Amino acid sequence: MQQIGPIQIIEGPHKSKVPYSRSLYIEGSHEKVLIDTGADPHSLQQLNKQSGVDLVINTHYHPDHTCHNYLFPKAEKWINKIEYQMSLTVEGIAKANGVYQEWGSAGVKEWAENIPQTWIQSLSEINGYYEYEKEYRLGGVNVIFLHTPGHTKGFTCPYFPDFGVVFTGDYDMTTFGPWYNGTDGNIDEFISSAQRLLSLDANTFITGHQKGTFQKDEFHEAMKKYLSIIDQRDNVIEKYVQQGLDFEELTSIGIFYPKNTLEHSILNTWERSGIRKHLHRLGYKVENGAIKHLVYSNKK
Repeated sequence: MQQIGPIQIIEGPHKSKVPYSRSLYIEGSHEKVLIDTGADPHSLQQLNKQSGVDLVINTHYHPDHTCHNYLFPKAEKWINKIEYQMSLTVEGIAKANGVYQEWGSAGVKEWAENIPQTWIQSLSEINGYYEYEKEYRLGGVNVIFLHTPGHTKGFTCPYFPDFGVVFTGDYDMTTFGPWYNGTDGNIDEFISSAQRLLSLDANTFITGHQKGTFQKDEFHEAMKKYLSIIDQRDNVIEKYVQQGLDFEELTSIGIFYPKNTLEHSILNTWERSGIRKHLHRLGYKVENGAIKHLVYSNKK
């Protein structure tokens, strides 16, 4: 288990690759705090047994960061203020994930029937929220929950100013690239939040998945490559639109996810939602399956 000052990093399987994520643990003398619960469940259970957890903090509602909340039945559980009410209902989660947008009420019903009940339990146990940009003293450590939307509307990056450490979560520098594919994701906000992370007075950046911990110069260089994937997606989508493909054809190619994985309903949903965002950014709209020009472009 890696440790930076009082902050312990708990890994998920396969270098915390989705559907897992890293968790942070702070063992204060009067309060034990866990940030995100996507790490290896056995490790989390051992941690709870040996040291205990008084407070669980979720950076956002996605299952790879909340799926093991249920392992801590005695702990308080907080999430960001924006997502607090939404995350308590299956309907709210379905809308935020793009299920309702793409498939309507029937799609929401089918999706709800296949959600792991442990995730529903983990979200239903959330009983409070934290404020953005306010300094908290948790586990004897000062932490500020930065509002960094883009990945989701309420997404936060916990910042530990006394140690120059920030948990960047799903600003993760993976080769997949930025993820903003729910209806509550936003490309321009993602870029703005990424720039904010680069401006922080921090030396250590802990990602939620795979790549791990970066020092400042490494993180800045990695972010350039990471954000460039957005423009690469723009270029690919523009090329296919110019070739005359309609929306259904475009969303079956595999621009975000490999083509052979699009048979999975939720990946297909996110593929479609992500492509809609890029089309709008490029100055297009989808109308009855056809891709048509808007009168303006959001691309910057």
